[in-house]
Amino acid sequence: MKGYLKMKTGIKKMVSRVNIKPGLINFSSYFFSSRTKFNRKAITFGVVILSWLVINSLFLIAQQPEQVIAIKGAKIITVTGEEIPSGIILIKGKLIADIGPNVNIPSEAKVIEAQGLRAYPGLIDGYSFLGIQEISSVRATVDTRETGDINPQANSYEALRPDSVHIPITRANGITCALVAPTGGLISGMSGLIKLDGWTPGELVVKGPVAMHIQFPMPRRSFRRQSKPSVSTSKKINQLKKLFAEARYYEKRRLAAQKNTLLPYPDFDEKLEALLPVVHGQLPVMISVYAENDIKQVIKLVKEEKLKAILFGVHDGWKVANEIAQAGLPVVLDSLYNMPVRWEDGYDALYRNPAALVKAGVKIAFSSQSASVAKDLPWHAAKAVAFGLEAEEALKAVTINPAEIFGVADQMGSLEKGKLANIVLTDGDILEIKRHVKHLFIEGQEIDLSNYYG
Repeated sequence: MKGYLKMKTGIKKMVSRVNIKPGLINFSSYFFSSRTKFNRKAITFGVVILSWLVINSLFLIAQQPEQVIAIKGAKIITVTGEEIPSGIILIKGKLIADIGPNVNIPSEAKVIEAQGLRAYPGLIDGYSFLGIQEISSVRATVDTRETGDINPQANSYEALRPDSVHIPITRANGITCALVAPTGGLISGMSGLIKLDGWTPGELVVKGPVAMHIQFPMPRRSFRRQSKPSVSTSKKINQLKKLFAEARYYEKRRLAAQKNTLLPYPDFDEKLEALLPVVHGQLPVMISVYAENDIKQVIKLVKEEKLKAILFGVHDGWKVANEIAQAGLPVVLDSLYNMPVRWEDGYDALYRNPAALVKAGVKIAFSSQSASVAKDLPWHAAKAVAFGLEAEEALKAVTINPAEIFGVADQMGSLEKGKLANIVLTDGDILEIKRHVKHLFIEGQEIDLSNYYG
């Protein structure tokens, strides 16, 4: 406070030195002389006043107390703990300050009467193009891929468009966070986890990078069963092994040059540099893989290269569920709006896949794999429930599971004291298509639910 008063006094002295007479100022004549040159005193005065206003506004913002909100009477589905039939969630600032059936509500709290509503943690989309794709058929609005096949240095969250029309539409259905991932080529680049509220790309990003993305081809629809890995997959695996070896050798050369100045220092290589956290197991790789034997090959690659990995897509996961579970690899499933690859597997193979994976002990998460229909994330989970997945597991697969897979379970994914206040209030089961979102909070701020559709 003393520092602020000193600064304020200093600014007043500077204003007095400008020596401007009181009264109304004709700005057009004051700021410009008859020869259209700037009046230096006027410019100095303007800068001083602007600085004073900025400092005052920052000081006032810093002095504002944290907003306190109490959600009262809702049925609370914590996801990781017991349900609370009628409880209170106390929000202070960005965090859940307290939660339970009997919570003291401060006098200054804004109370939201939520009797008859259900409180859920905000949903998390495990793979989307939100903010980097508007209209898939209009190239100028699509920024999901870089040119070339090898782009580990690229990251999707630097290309975010915060004013994307799909963001308010998506959050209006209860989704508060999403993984924004690149695509295309063999190594597409890095993904970032974003919250669906913010004015700038920096404000949106919760964590980045989350994973390095590697793409294997989706098999063509066929009546034949794949008996061995495709030639394309084998080539890509060999190419990856070579790249990982080059990254390790690049680092060895650099370390050797640091110890011995007689050795040449390797030229900086941004692609190999970006792969170093991957080969050290610090940055997970999310590998898009679909067919049975391709999945087996990828599991082998992960073991040999000692990678920290997440599988994505995994259409034939139900055929190799035990192998995936034994390898300890989590799975992010792609859109359940896809068609079956082989008709012999049955029309419902993709819909039965989540239940089979969970039964084998695999941790799964759902994704929209989209921007325009990212809003439909809950319906993917609901469809899996209709084909054998337990509703409790389906809810985990859009909340706590993706939070754990992406390394942010200490911040989100469940309703617990100390976590970010990402909360959805609905008038029914969040996986039911007939329910409505009544209130939505992202980091303690209630979000306007209006969007393109109303």
